[in-house]
Amino acid sequence: MSTQQLQSLQTLVVRQRIRMMVNQYEVHAAGPDGSEAGMVAFAQQKRMAFKEQVTLYADDTKQHPVLGFKARKVMDLASTYDVTDPSGAPIGLFRKDFAKSLLRSTWILEQPGLPPATGQERSQWVAILRRFAESLSWLPYHFDFVFEGGQPAFSVVKKWGLRDRYVVSIHDPNIDRRLVIAMAVALDALQGR
Repeated sequence: MSTQQLQSLQTLVVRQRIRMMVNQYEVHAAGPDGSEAGMVAFAQQKRMAFKEQVTLYADDTKQHPVLGFKARKVMDLASTYDVTDPSGAPIGLFRKDFAKSLLRSTWILEQPGLPPATGQERSQWVAILRRFAESLSWLPYHFDFVFEGGQPAFSVVKKWGLRDRYVVSIHDPNIDRRLVIAMAVALDALQGR
């Protein structure tokens, strides 16, 4: 899928595959009924990596990179992650706001030419329950990303089910879908850190 075609998408579905030593994610365009309508990216993350780096490919053959994100520092709770295209050119970045994330996970996403977008768990109560009861980590969570001034950018909603599945709704036509995909995958891959 070309970047122009990807940029026209308004809804994505991210699904985690269950594997022993790696986290794998499939990102699909969503059909009109919300079903998966074709893979747009595939990611694989090694567990227990010292410096987080994830490459997303066009499909699970891992032949054609689409984008990637990489932590600037090793084992940093509030690390910044640079998002790049296959040639290494920057697309944007995201970082966790560690202080605000103590009670309610909060992420900041930046794309050149747009104001920063802050993403926060929608429900304070679910956020608190998930922090203080590890056995409830399966609870669905919802993130809403808004630009300074309150304009919605996109949202990520975790659905109930045996496997992690997320519906990503993109509200702003100018936000780079590759950056949104990186953030959606990171929410699952990095949320417990």
